[in-house]
Amino acid sequence: MLSKRQVNVAGVIACAGMMAYALYAQYQLNLDPCPLCIFQRLAVIATGAVFLVAAIHNPGAVGSRIYACVLLLTAGAGAFVAGRHVWLQNLPPESVPACGPGLDFMLESFPMLEVLNMVLTGSGECATLDWSLFGLSMPAWVLIGILGLGIGGIANNLRD
Repeated sequence: MLSKRQVNVAGVIACAGMMAYALYAQYQLNLDPCPLCIFQRLAVIATGAVFLVAAIHNPGAVGSRIYACVLLLTAGAGAFVAGRHVWLQNLPPESVPACGPGLDFMLESFPMLEVLNMVLTGSGECATLDWSLFGLSMPAWVLIGILGLGIGGIANNLRD
């Protein structure tokens, strides 16, 4: 059986792989990320960072439970954003929100809570389906990946 540290390292590698593909899709396939995609990336990076710290720290029972709770937060946030994105992509065309301002403009012009509210509301660009694999969009794959990593990481860090 793999040790907790080995599974946490595998979580780091999986998150790095997800981010590597996101950057490949952006810079080689020319698929610019929408604001929801950027928040999904942040959640994947945060989840990977928790796995990395847990792997380096190799905590005891109490520390492992703390890492499990933090993984619940980071992976849960990522799953929420990815789920919202998948929902937007599956709305009927007449129900899709209008395109809004870019994330850079929102960050410069509005308070952070208002930016979060606007991004999570979504916009027309977030509903665009530019890429799919086996009939699932990239946000759907992120949802599957972040849920799997979260559940696996939590189970790993809670085991004796």
